[in-house]
Amino acid sequence: MSWGPVNSLCEQLVKAVTVMMDPASTQRYRLEALKFCEEFKEKSPVCVPCGLKLAEITQTAIVRHFGLQILEHVVKFRWNNMSRPEKVYLKNNVMGLISNETQTELVMFILLRLAEDVVTFQTLPAQRRRDIQQTLTQNMETIFSFLLNTLQQSVNKYRRMKMDVAQESKAQACCRVGTAALNTLAGYIDWVAMSHITADNCKLLEMLCLLLNEPELQVGAAECLLIVVSRKGKLEDRKPLMVLFGDVAMHYIFSAAQSADREGLVEKHYVFLKRLCQVLCALGSQLCALVGPESDVETPVNLGKYLESFLAFTTHPSQFLRSSTQITWGALFRHEVLSRDPVLLAMIPKYLRASMTNLVKVGFPSKTDSPSCVYSHFDFDSDEDFNSFFNSFRAQQGEVIRMACRVDPRTGFQMAGEWLKYQLSAPVDIGPMNSKTGEGLCSIFSPYFVQWDAMTFFLESIVSPMFRTLDKEEIPVSEGIELLQLVLSYETKDPLILSCVLSNVSALFPFVTYRPEFLPEVLSKLFASVTFEVVEENKAPRTRAVKNVRRHACSSIIKMCRDYPQLVLPNFDMLYNHVKQLLSNELLLTQMEKCALMEALVLISNQFKDYQRQKVFLEELLSPVAALWLSDEMRRVLTNTEDFIRYVGADNKLTDPLMEDPCGLNRSRISFCVYTILGVIKRARWPASLEEAKAGGFVVGYMSNGSPIYRNPCSVQILKLFDNLLALIRTHNALYMPDMVAKLGETFAKALDMLEVEKNAILGLPQPLLELYDSPVYKTVLERMQGFFCTLYDNCFHILGNAGPSMQQDFYTVEGLANELLNSAFFNLNHIPDYRLRPMLRVFVKPLVLSCSSEHCESLICPILGPLFTYLHVRLSQKWQVINQRSLLCDEDTADDNPESQEMLEEQLVRLLTREVMDLIAVCCVSKKGAEHNNSIAVTTDGDDEEMMSTEVTPPSSSELTELGKCLMKQENICTALLITAFTSLSWKDTLSCQRTTTNLCWPLLKEVLTKNLMIPEAVTWFFTSVLKGLQVHGQHDGCMAALVHLAFQIYEALRPRYAELKAVMEQVPEIQKDSLEQFDSKLLNVTLQKVADKRRKDHFKRLIAGCIGKPLGEQFRKEVHIKNLPSLFKPVKTSLETLDNNESGILVTLFEQ
Repeated sequence: MSWGPVNSLCEQLVKAVTVMMDPASTQRYRLEALKFCEEFKEKSPVCVPCGLKLAEITQTAIVRHFGLQILEHVVKFRWNNMSRPEKVYLKNNVMGLISNETQTELVMFILLRLAEDVVTFQTLPAQRRRDIQQTLTQNMETIFSFLLNTLQQSVNKYRRMKMDVAQESKAQACCRVGTAALNTLAGYIDWVAMSHITADNCKLLEMLCLLLNEPELQVGAAECLLIVVSRKGKLEDRKPLMVLFGDVAMHYIFSAAQSADREGLVEKHYVFLKRLCQVLCALGSQLCALVGPESDVETPVNLGKYLESFLAFTTHPSQFLRSSTQITWGALFRHEVLSRDPVLLAMIPKYLRASMTNLVKVGFPSKTDSPSCVYSHFDFDSDEDFNSFFNSFRAQQGEVIRMACRVDPRTGFQMAGEWLKYQLSAPVDIGPMNSKTGEGLCSIFSPYFVQWDAMTFFLESIVSPMFRTLDKEEIPVSEGIELLQLVLSYETKDPLILSCVLSNVSALFPFVTYRPEFLPEVLSKLFASVTFEVVEENKAPRTRAVKNVRRHACSSIIKMCRDYPQLVLPNFDMLYNHVKQLLSNELLLTQMEKCALMEALVLISNQFKDYQRQKVFLEELLSPVAALWLSDEMRRVLTNTEDFIRYVGADNKLTDPLMEDPCGLNRSRISFCVYTILGVIKRARWPASLEEAKAGGFVVGYMSNGSPIYRNPCSVQILKLFDNLLALIRTHNALYMPDMVAKLGETFAKALDMLEVEKNAILGLPQPLLELYDSPVYKTVLERMQGFFCTLYDNCFHILGNAGPSMQQDFYTVEGLANELLNSAFFNLNHIPDYRLRPMLRVFVKPLVLSCSSEHCESLICPILGPLFTYLHVRLSQKWQVINQRSLLCDEDTADDNPESQEMLEEQLVRLLTREVMDLIAVCCVSKKGAEHNNSIAVTTDGDDEEMMSTEVTPPSSSELTELGKCLMKQENICTALLITAFTSLSWKDTLSCQRTTTNLCWPLLKEVLTKNLMIPEAVTWFFTSVLKGLQVHGQHDGCMAALVHLAFQIYEALRPRYAELKAVMEQVPEIQKDSLEQFDSKLLNVTLQKVADKRRKDHFKRLIAGCIGKPLGEQFRKEVHIKNLPSLFKPVKTSLETLDNNESGILVTLFEQ
């Protein structure tokens, strides 16, 4: 071979690689260099000699890497076309690149790759994979022996050589082999028989424990140990793992942890500590599984040593390590046997003491006020990231503390009481950062506040389980009342601290049930906090911290009235007079605060258990609202959109938008009315006991099925206010008409836009931490106007959503209700933005459907849902069409400040609206059998979609149509809208919605139509094609793909015998095997043949439609590697055991001879 062209080409390739990897290269040169390299790999006949030359040890690392890439490309894509001499030449030269130790390392890599291809990733053809796995399994004893010997020899050599500086390079080579052996073991010990892992008196476990103290190998050893102790399977097989609780193993684990911790914060050692912590956690899980009342495994003697080691991680400065231990502590505290062990009981005070430290929110990565901060630099990207983590960690700790206190409630309460007393007398330390609320007040980072915050959470976690665990006589009432008195007498003007004080009052309130004479003191403390101000007569907008205190106090009063109504009832008159006094001053409370106090009164009035008395009370309570709401002026404002805009001040142009707000009082009056109506309709109820309801005059009759018909004492008053409420909703919807938007003043041009906090929530952007407490709730009058419109819209639909469950037949029998709702709630939907339509569907339409009895379905629900579902399908289809075309269209003239962010927001809103609509359809039409609720289609919070995606498929047959669903499907226009929406949505680019719809909705709807035998062939082919289109869009997602394949298979099997057109659709599937399709069809249509197993039929069908199953973007343009089918490794004739033993060493070799 002439080396002239090879050398010349190599020089060009080196230059090209250098250009590609040089950060200073221009995009043009980099692309040209990449094109040259790719064309060389694809077309050059001298790839092998060039690759070998570039891979020589004299080249730079980047060039060597590229040379090896060329050789890999040749093997992958040209091997089948190479001559035998070329293959031999390549193999011999590649082996020449490998040094001695590297050869051993390479063997480790090959064994690891085999395990990955066969078991972990399953990348080989099925038959070949089974052959290799069978061979590996048969020879596993030899393989394991080889791996352990290699590991032991390399470690021994490494330990000898590392002491000699002259042999440093050889020592490192041995260390690499040891690392490779550990990595290879990690690929096997997850799935091989436990007998191999525990062979020779657990030799492998012993070696791994020893290596925990070898700095260069300890991470690999810990990872192997973690895989071993995380093994599931038969308990009998796992019993040998208890050897790790022995003296020797515990000594090595504990000493390794101590030595790594002594090194300080070095990333390598920190990673090792994390792995070691995981090992101890998994060891605890094994202990909980193996020790039990019916098990012969005894509690280990070294349980105390294990718990001390484990507690060391719980008290480590790293917040991540602390959090990692919580699940295991919880498992230990709730274990039937271990939770009664004296050793674990003695650990509870130590754990609680550690929790008192761990609950203190310190360790923000941007700060230096705690030893935890430096560790947080490694674990968290930002303060917001840490804050999110810590909130989850704290909730987890709370659960574990509750478990510990169920085992030992007195110890926890004593510690909580001591901490509370200390905190009440501790000096105030606000730290370096003042709150914007006022001088000398705490911020959320102040040492004084974080201690109060932690103590409060600790007390709340302790008291609740104590009342559930101890008998009534054992409750420490005197101590509890003493603590409550101390808290009630504590005075502070700091809103953050006062909020903690209120939480402590609520936590200790159960003690008042034993000593009711303290109730007035509690009420006095709470009412004083309802009107809390940092500075009296302060005209500036209140900060969120101040607002939170006032809302906290209101919530505490509501909670007290909800949970202890009988306790509060004797004090009702005092409570009522206090509330009336507060309500008499229009500016003293916000409208929400007024409403909260009225809700508390309504909750207590439910205890009257006398319809007439409660009705009179509610009439009196609502009289100020009725007078304002039914006035001529308000009627005019609520029914005329232009008057409404003027009344709320949205047409003004203000010179000082920060302070000036001339119409604020008008808006507050509307808010007060709406808040009050909502509070009453939500809280007023009849007695839960049927006998008490009958005695009190709440029962007016019985339905045909025998269920009682109740009347709500609020119905008469609320229905008087209903016409104006519907007028307000219609007017509010009309605000979004273009001509009305144009009438908004310059200051309020964006008053109907989303609040920033709503946008951030949808986009998943965290709120800066300090802003949550220190900033005013609404900074400008525009934000106040936005907040007004947003809250008003939501509350109006909350009222409608509560009307059905609350007033029942009094609401559903309102004359012309369907038309009234269509002309108000559903007016002008074309202009209502997605972010307003979503809550309307969720808080109004869904509760309306769920609470409506079957008697009113045809008169009320069908007239509403028919046009609504038709409209929603058209709207969503148009929006998804825009999204699909957006990548092809580039609007360069957009005036938006941030068009990319706006597009992301719009797309996410469409996804969320789609889920809301599909959820509504499912709620209307489908009921699920049994426990398939894991795959529930209920819309969850706007969280991480991947976590909600399920790879398991609930067969559609597990869902059945509800009575309402059957009623809706009888009406042709509604039936068509439902089917078209469900099947069209399969190809909309929202995987979560697709999977839910496929799994729960499509088949029950289609099955209902099939029973009528009315479908035309075009409809059948459209349904089937829609499913195949869904596979094209979502096929790369395993869960979605499985559900869609199941649905397509079900449709084809059910309808192919009646509709030959489906075969024509199948014939259009790319790369379909026509003869295989014929075979599938003939078996399907031949009724005399015995059908093969459902799984085999489905697998056959899946292979037929494989051409239309979408692939991930990374695989769509990947060049396929074609491996020729190799002859089977095994003869059909069964080999005798003697022959197998003789040829044992040769069988594995055959894997590489083909």
